[in-house]
Amino acid sequence: MRTALVKAVLLVAALCGLARAPALAEVRILSSPGGQVGPFLDLFEQVRSSGERVVIDGPCLSACTLVLSLVPSDRICVTRRAILGFHAARSIDRRGRLYAEPEASEVVLDAYPAPVRDWIRRRGGLSSRLLLLRGRELAAIYRSCR
Repeated sequence: MRTALVKAVLLVAALCGLARAPALAEVRILSSPGGQVGPFLDLFEQVRSSGERVVIDGPCLSACTLVLSLVPSDRICVTRRAILGFHAARSIDRRGRLYAEPEASEVVLDAYPAPVRDWIRRRGGLSSRLLLLRGRELAAIYRSCR
């Protein structure tokens, strides 16, 4: 009899645990200089699939900005410290020399949400120069974190 009571209590406790709304997880970007595109694509694809929210709370440069292409805009928020940095795609050859990838740059630009793409185009498009989106201009595109 006692075993049945313990099982019932455990079952109720387990069901109560399932009934509670899970706390929404978030990914917080504090500082990312970017890097190789592949790992960022993998990470942000996982974030998109998980339903997690992304908080941009510092510099998110180069490949880090791919988060804007993969995670829905309504799941991204920015703090006052957020900075997005964009530049043209480039590759490194076997000798360590950088060279431009204009077709890849167009693909990346087209993948950004329209307000970001328009902002970049108004500043001359993607080039070797780093374009920084921050402050009021960024807040006009992405909601502030609460």
